[in-house]
Amino acid sequence: QVQLVESGGGLVQAGGSLRLSCAASGSIFGINFMGWYRQAPGKQRELVAGITSSGSTNYPDSVKGRFTISRDNAKNTLYLQMNSLKAEDTAVYYCNVVRRNREFWGQGTQVTVSS
Repeated sequence: QVQLVESGGGLVQAGGSLRLSCAASGSIFGINFMGWYRQAPGKQRELVAGITSSGSTNYPDSVKGRFTISRDNAKNTLYLQMNSLKAEDTAVYYCNVVRRNREFWGQGTQVTVSS
């Protein structure tokens, strides 16, 4: 089992920045992929940033150039730096981990961007 705890969400004005954190604990050896997803009301959950065990990252066009995913292996923590935030970035953000073909999710953290 992998336990994930997100933090760092909140209310920010459009154009502002936030950094989300996801602390992982438990059986973290063998994690293949870590990512951040978001889900806005009435919409499907979508991937906004991912990083593989080799360090390769990917972003959808909607956040490319504004969001940066990173990880601190020593702290077992995943980060999402979000800059130039827009109202459409408002959503609940979830940390996701894939370990040996099993997925684990955090509880989510709300990000609200006021225009």
